[in-house]
Amino acid sequence: MKYSYQLENVITEIRNSKKNSKKIVFTNGVFDILHVGHTRYLSEASTLGDILVIGINSDDSVRKLKGPSRPINQLEDRGLILSELKVVDYVISFEEQTPFNLIKSIMPDILVKGGDYTIEDVVGAQEVIENGGKVEILDFHPGYSSTHYINQIKKH
Repeated sequence: MKYSYQLENVITEIRNSKKNSKKIVFTNGVFDILHVGHTRYLSEASTLGDILVIGINSDDSVRKLKGPSRPINQLEDRGLILSELKVVDYVISFEEQTPFNLIKSIMPDILVKGGDYTIEDVVGAQEVIENGGKVEILDFHPGYSSTHYINQIKKH
């Protein structure tokens, strides 16, 4: 199972993977309009461990973060698209504005965010580090963002 609305559906599999010495990598985001910046980022994140878990914001969470016109694509569509990427092992949605509770439940070995973040800004970083994990900030790919593409579409 790659895509689940509920953490409970995959937490046992993730814990079993940890018991088998698999490194769990976690990242999160809205992933509203999937683009090359996302795929580069996820491919790079997947190389940091054995299992890549993506936390994806629910539609209500996206509206709170991005405004009433977002998301463009609904949760089920965003989750299914992400789950089709060969580098992705699990996609789990969350309702809160941040994935803090999801991170605490999974307690990944490696927490990953894009280059527009600093470690101090990464939700759950302190907890992961205190648990013996690490936080990786990957390079940001300028010019690639859902907001950029949405603005380009609006212009035309």
